[in-house]
Amino acid sequence: MDLSALYSIFLKCSTVATDSRNCPEGSLFFALKGDKFDGNDYIGQVLQNGAAYAVGDRKDLPENDRIIIVDNVLQTLQRLANYHRKQLNANVIAITGTNGKTTTKELIAAALSAEFKILFTQGNLNNHIGVPLTLLQLKPEHRFAVVEMGANHPGEIQALCRIAEPDFGLITNVGKAHLEGFGSFEGVIRTKTELYDFLREKGGTVFGNLDNSILKDFYPSLNMIYYGTAPDAFVYGQITNSEPALKLKWTKTPESFYHCQTHLVGGYNFENVMAAVCMAAYFGIDNEKINGAIAGYVPQNNRSQNLQTDKNQLIIDAYNANPSSMKAALDNFLALNVSPKMAILGEMKELGAYSREEHQKLVARLSEANLDKVILCGENFADCRSIAPEWLVFAQMPELLNYLQTENIFGYHILVKGSRANQLEKTIPFL
Repeated sequence: MDLSALYSIFLKCSTVATDSRNCPEGSLFFALKGDKFDGNDYIGQVLQNGAAYAVGDRKDLPENDRIIIVDNVLQTLQRLANYHRKQLNANVIAITGTNGKTTTKELIAAALSAEFKILFTQGNLNNHIGVPLTLLQLKPEHRFAVVEMGANHPGEIQALCRIAEPDFGLITNVGKAHLEGFGSFEGVIRTKTELYDFLREKGGTVFGNLDNSILKDFYPSLNMIYYGTAPDAFVYGQITNSEPALKLKWTKTPESFYHCQTHLVGGYNFENVMAAVCMAAYFGIDNEKINGAIAGYVPQNNRSQNLQTDKNQLIIDAYNANPSSMKAALDNFLALNVSPKMAILGEMKELGAYSREEHQKLVARLSEANLDKVILCGENFADCRSIAPEWLVFAQMPELLNYLQTENIFGYHILVKGSRANQLEKTIPFL
């Protein structure tokens, strides 16, 4: 079956599904393969349960008018998403970066939604499967599609750009993350800037932070719209307070600053807010509407959240962690004029050969921090007891939870930060 014929079938279906356990009636099911499953095994089941059609790639599938056999299901999903994207007039905005891309995507979505009907990446659907699934939700009424792109290996951003074909793009920053897959920090930079390569070739537009000393070296060869702290940016501003929620002022002209109190913890979110403000202003949204959308955004999913419990004041940034984001969160926490302070930190994953070195740097920073209490979780912190015997170090999360169940921690300002694999959000009910 050629792509146009499959597209005609797609248009008749209620939705696209890749999980046989969540395949609504009338949907088009793509039988993807994983390390431990083969979606082809479930085609009969999903059709019986109400799916309209199924796309599979195994030659032993039965003949059935509702089963579409292709050479490769994943590639077909990606090609269909690209084809659909080309049929509609929405501008695609690609967001990538080491830190802050999800928060920035959410802020951009909030700001653009003040004026336009938009589609944006839900959850963490930012990979070779998630990006196509996002694009296939595009409707004629959408003016923009804000598409988050994640990567942990070279070439992945390039591949996602070929699927989404963005018109606009933004790299939030580059830092030391997924070093196991990228091989080095230089590998991170090369991969993230694959977005710039695509937009340069296409003639698209890049939104860039003038304050980013690494990324600004790439700007001269691109069509740029700038944001930052310098008055020569299209939109510029500065932090006015971050104790602990970020407050800033921003403007396009020096005569009239807009003051914005956000719900985001940390001065490190300033650049994320400015990216969203810049993009919304560039697309002609009223300044008051932009300010209201940013001020009204409330972070979710354990990202940059400020939570007052019955016992403690929590800063929760436990969705992910790498050396650069950990440093930013810790520096922000240490700068707060509050007391007493406690840090509950989980180890940083996917650092490969750099893991020991980066955890040692973190421990050295902690040893100088003069915190009232430090709790660490993960095998990479195993040798910390000799450095600071008063620290509590747990190899696994169950050990930490057992401690928190019996210890009444009360009256602290607590930073909770670690890689997603640590599942530090499980500590919140005990804090």
